[in-house]
Amino acid sequence: MGRFINMVPTMQQVRSKLFVWGLAPCLISGLLSCSNLSEYGMNAIGVNVTSIGELKPPTNDNEAPVYIQGKVERKVPLLEQQMYQIEDSTGKVWVLTNQKNWKVGDKVVVKALPQYESIPVSGTDLGQVYLEEK
Repeated sequence: MGRFINMVPTMQQVRSKLFVWGLAPCLISGLLSCSNLSEYGMNAIGVNVTSIGELKPPTNDNEAPVYIQGKVERKVPLLEQQMYQIEDSTGKVWVLTNQKNWKVGDKVVVKALPQYESIPVSGTDLGQVYLEEK
């Protein structure tokens, strides 16, 4: 009977194990939240982020918004809005937005509607896709 009593963990041992196993996930999630998840192939916002190279001209007026993330490369101030050129590893795109506080070099995530501006030159369409934040 004495051997059996030694095998049963004390309440203090149980509490200690629960504390350690409860603390470990909190520490791991805390450390991951402070890191740049894009280095591990994950985006920062938990939604499907479209790479800029995959953007296509909209097929109709009911096009769904897309999320892109990248680095601000250029800024063009307009009267009431701003145009920012955003770049990721697959390409660049212009974004029309009301945001005024982005700076060159900032990493941003944008939810916007794809648009297409046709630029006909000598019978050739030199237009390009841009994004309009709503």
